[in-house]
Amino acid sequence: MNIMLFHSTYGLRPAVHEAADRLRAAGHTVWTPDLFEGRTFDTVEEGMAYQDELGKDELLKRAVLAAAPYSERGLVYAGFSLGAATAQTLALGDEKARGLLLLHGTSDIAENASVDELPVQLHVAEPDPFESDDWLSAWYLQMGRAGADVEVYRYAGAGHLFTDPGLDDYDAEAAESAWRTALGFLETL
Repeated sequence: MNIMLFHSTYGLRPAVHEAADRLRAAGHTVWTPDLFEGRTFDTVEEGMAYQDELGKDELLKRAVLAAAPYSERGLVYAGFSLGAATAQTLALGDEKARGLLLLHGTSDIAENASVDELPVQLHVAEPDPFESDDWLSAWYLQMGRAGADVEVYRYAGAGHLFTDPGLDDYDAEAAESAWRTALGFLETL
């Protein structure tokens, strides 16, 4: 499978490279575009400030330019938190998308979004400060209306970015469970 893996608001940190290596070890081809052009951040607040400075349009433009050379191959879009939101936006706009793997995040869905049974898997903490229960319920229904085939996995007590061993949010048990499930999902695509 060809996977476009987007980083979180912390930037392209070692955890993203480790995730890409894990995916490659399972036989996938993985690209990890650096939407922040080398900048990484120690806190969510710093990353969000930079993200605001860049603006949503510039961030999306960078993501589209990163994915465009490979989209004809039928990509699985994937990402962490902000990167998941970016991946979702691109997957819903790419008729050749093969799947969508969301780790720790979702995004708004355009009213006219339409996909043909796009396989989607979401892994998110429970509770999650950025993904409330009400939001996730509405998101799930909207994705279904758009034509996506959605699976949601919740991890009780885990921190927001629980798959990143370099952060306080890290939860080894939840991370391993998420990766095991995600790798199984990718095998079905």
